[in-house]
Amino acid sequence: MLTNLGFGSLVITFALSLYGIFAAIYGERKNLYRFVESARWAMLLTFPMITLVTLCIIGLLVTQHYEVQYVYNVTSQSMPLYLKITALWGGQSGSLVFWAWLMSAFASAVTLRKWNRDRDFLPWVIVVCLVTLAFFLSMIILFENPFQRFWSTSGGQQIVAMFQPAGSQLIIPADGRGLNPLLRHPGMVIHPPMLYLGFVSFVIPFAFGIAALITGRKDDRWIRLTRRWTLVAWMFLSIGLVLGSRWAYDVLGWGGYWAWDPVENAAFMPWLTGTAFLHSVMIQEKRGLFKRWNMILVILTYSLVIFGTFLTRSGVLSSVHAFAQSAIGPMFFAFIGITFLVSLALLIKRWNDLNSEGQMNSLLSRESLFLVNNLLFMGVLAVVFWGTVFPLISELFTGQKVTVSAPFYERSTGPLFAGLLLLMGIAPLSAWGHSTWKTLGKAMWKPGLLSLLVLIAMVISGIRSFGALLGLWLTSFVIFVTLYEFWRGMIARHRRSGENYFTALIRLAARNRRRYGGYVIHLSIVLMAIGIIGIESFQTQTQAKLIPGESLQLAGYTVTYESLAEFDVQDGRNVARAVLNVSKNGKNLGELYPRRDYFYDSQQPMTIPGVRSTIEDDLYVILVNWEEISTNGATFKVFHNPLVNWLWFGGILLIFGSFIAAWPDPEKGLQLESITKSRQSAVSSSISAD
Repeated sequence: MLTNLGFGSLVITFALSLYGIFAAIYGERKNLYRFVESARWAMLLTFPMITLVTLCIIGLLVTQHYEVQYVYNVTSQSMPLYLKITALWGGQSGSLVFWAWLMSAFASAVTLRKWNRDRDFLPWVIVVCLVTLAFFLSMIILFENPFQRFWSTSGGQQIVAMFQPAGSQLIIPADGRGLNPLLRHPGMVIHPPMLYLGFVSFVIPFAFGIAALITGRKDDRWIRLTRRWTLVAWMFLSIGLVLGSRWAYDVLGWGGYWAWDPVENAAFMPWLTGTAFLHSVMIQEKRGLFKRWNMILVILTYSLVIFGTFLTRSGVLSSVHAFAQSAIGPMFFAFIGITFLVSLALLIKRWNDLNSEGQMNSLLSRESLFLVNNLLFMGVLAVVFWGTVFPLISELFTGQKVTVSAPFYERSTGPLFAGLLLLMGIAPLSAWGHSTWKTLGKAMWKPGLLSLLVLIAMVISGIRSFGALLGLWLTSFVIFVTLYEFWRGMIARHRRSGENYFTALIRLAARNRRRYGGYVIHLSIVLMAIGIIGIESFQTQTQAKLIPGESLQLAGYTVTYESLAEFDVQDGRNVARAVLNVSKNGKNLGELYPRRDYFYDSQQPMTIPGVRSTIEDDLYVILVNWEEISTNGATFKVFHNPLVNWLWFGGILLIFGSFIAAWPDPEKGLQLESITKSRQSAVSSSISAD
């Protein structure tokens, strides 16, 4: 019953999407608003319908309907309930349904707003959202149906089909294969939804941008309408990237957090263009510049979102994150090409209408520095895109996939990231419109001096790596500049209002949440940069085979092998767990328990490192191999990762800063209240005079 109900709801949702597209276009072209309103209701109806589809899949997963191919592939009896529920996005077809469900939710939320002022945008926003939704629904129905079941023909052949073929019998396996062990980590329970939320949210600014191009609107209204959507999309995508890094650090067992994997890059590329867009739209709002550039950025971001989904699901590139080879690849590629070409054609058509209203008068003005910021982001994007697609290009011309390794990305993007850090320190001190070396130098000499003192202290402490010194100096410079901006604003408000310093700081940030939330985000990025510099520049490692009682040393730590036990647990795992004693400078620091879990249902292992974390460093130990229990010999790989936890601290602060920046600014409400009071006062005065 659930399979038929789910599939039927899926088809109805697809039909609603198609109807909404044609009704919106027809209503707009014929100036019949009732058809546009009908399209809006069709858009709203897609959400409860695809919610029903999602609930049907979850119901099948939880109640263990192993005759359904998707349920069989991603669940087993030994899995806990929360993993059976989150297995919704643990496989190809389920994740596409989840993507479409989020798309419907966000698009429906947008259509619920008041459209009196922007009625000309409504039909085209509906069209763009529903075209995207309809495409994903078509992929699910035609190629990745999550409701297909196992059937046995009269000749004994097993087939997979939605409906019962003639003369066949339903096959009900006793148990499922279970979820991939790599996906059973808590990080992978949250990481995919965050990425999907980021991807889907970016569709909304794109829809408004296309609506502005179609209607010929020359103002920046579409940007103001989508500002918060863009920031929310960026926040979710950032959280997804950080969680993915943490998952790689905890589960993949290689001592790192980022491998420039194609699927990692696929999520990183729209983040780059989205970050550039967030900076660039401020220039259009304040100075009337970069109208064309902002359109290019929002089109690029949407295209990269679909491209990233394509890379993850097509199987064209090998990745630990990607799903298996699928027939949807060509359709995704065609959709990317069509949407990009249509968007480009609209942009070319309106090119002359998107002239800038102002001009840049100073190379050191804030808008000029933001332009350089954007160019650096595009430089990083070019490097990452080339490295990601190079295996496909090499296969096309040579017949062999040649993979680009991490050193290529690091050498190519390192100087660009250094430039971005420098701009993060300089840009907040520059002025809009005009700035000079004299005014800029006057603003930056104090934080610059403090950062030089930090640089001297690092040299005295024995750091000799030029890259590490440069990176840590730049991060200290940005930190001091950002704190200096908070200090200057707090002092100015304190002098003006007489408030105590703490109250002045809180109210200052509350009155301009976008600006000071952005500063908190800058601080979070810098903290993350410190963690990256620490592990990239100072990581050390060693590997040794030990018997109980033997030790190895690394970075002042002594790791002593105590014992190893191998046993089965109730959730269907075989666990091999080692016990290690850790000490430093003769002081005992406790025990670590690196282990290897083998899952019987999927017949796959997973490595769980033993990690001792402090604010200063991580001691990260992996159980590589072991011999029979009677011998008790085991091989361990040990990493010393300095400063790596600053990466995770920065990720937490990034969430906090994003919420501050995205939270509605009270200024409009205060202004409205002031206007109302003024009008009431005027009425009272008039009555008194009478």
